[in-house]
Amino acid sequence: MEFRIIKSPTKGTLDILERRKGSGSKQTLGHVGAVGLVQGRLIEMIAAADIAEKAVGVTVEDIRGSCPQNMILLAIFGDTSSVESAIEKIKESL
Repeated sequence: MEFRIIKSPTKGTLDILERRKGSGSKQTLGHVGAVGLVQGRLIEMIAAADIAEKAVGVTVEDIRGSCPQNMILLAIFGDTSSVESAIEKIKESL
């Protein structure tokens, strides 16, 4: 799995993620202090989403893309400390 955290994401970055959200939700994210990006195999990403949501108050979305290796991307939205905590919990658990 690969991990990245974007602190204070720009409007352009959030617009890209908004357009690629897999949920199809029309609800906008509002103010986001940080975005955690996690990429891996489907089985890992489902478990990672569950861990992140149970650990702290974050919103998790799958991000659409096309990858022949069956890798998918999760975006974890929230304040900086919550996103960092969610990423650490995922790393500890998987």
